[in-house]
Amino acid sequence: MPTRKAARKSSKRPEPLARTRQISRLEAARPAASGAHPKGRLILIGGAEDREGEMVILREVAARARGGRLAIVTAASSEPEEMWALYRRVFTKLGVHDVVHVAIDDRDAAYDPAKVALLQQSKVVFFTGGDQVRITSHLGGSPMCDTVRRAYEQGATLAGTSAGTSCMSETMLVGGSGEESHKVSNALFMAPGLGFMSNVIIDQHFAERGRIGRLLGAVAQNPRILGVGIDEDTAIMVRDGRFRVFGAGAVYVIDAISESYTNISEADADKTMSLFDVRLHIMSADDTFDIATRRPKRPEQPGQRPELVAVPTSSAKAR
Repeated sequence: MPTRKAARKSSKRPEPLARTRQISRLEAARPAASGAHPKGRLILIGGAEDREGEMVILREVAARARGGRLAIVTAASSEPEEMWALYRRVFTKLGVHDVVHVAIDDRDAAYDPAKVALLQQSKVVFFTGGDQVRITSHLGGSPMCDTVRRAYEQGATLAGTSAGTSCMSETMLVGGSGEESHKVSNALFMAPGLGFMSNVIIDQHFAERGRIGRLLGAVAQNPRILGVGIDEDTAIMVRDGRFRVFGAGAVYVIDAISESYTNISEADADKTMSLFDVRLHIMSADDTFDIATRRPKRPEQPGQRPELVAVPTSSAKAR
């Protein structure tokens, strides 16, 4: 017969498992479907970036191309010539002398050796806005996509705005209501992206189009993935599994790895989504985020410029 002391000991509830997750630096930094640790950077813009005033974001893109070529890929746009003329004018004004247009009107164009060669010789590849499915359906699995991936792994900068941002991750949002609380029945349309960034799903025009509900719905379906929402005229610079915020707005990181309950998979389609124990980080200019540890950070000193961003003066060498 057990003693009272033994009975009390046996009735103790077991310690709950810690709900957290860290990954290796290599896993945080590598592109999807690649074992390489890329030497390049990603500049991911939430759309509607300033093209007339100080142009903080596009100036940073231009800084990465100085002394080399900047290729503008208009695959996402239904008006590629207009997009090309707009960004050629902006980047020429910002001091880039070698700006080329890579027009991708159909999938055959992604197999054109001449167009592929333009990207092989580019320091920066910039994807314009439009429809992200146009980018992935034309480029996915093509020699052009492979060339862009190799360039990124070898040190090139890949930049995108709006749809050109969404397509960069391994899974991308392509549709879904963003103007109200997410319903269990609301369809979120997701598709494979180009896979240049792992472990995240990215949404753009974030605060302006009220998209927090749909990004919450996306991470509820798979809490392994971080949700990153980027406001207009705001960008993140990604390198080595970390990113830095710059621009006028905010970046929102939704971390659902500690989620304790959600009804997202329940059959009652008319119910509003429930999601418990979700962490939200709201970040502004100069804040950084470590994808491996899932932690944000402020600069240690006011005005400090993290290494993720180029030195803007012409006399200084961009890092």
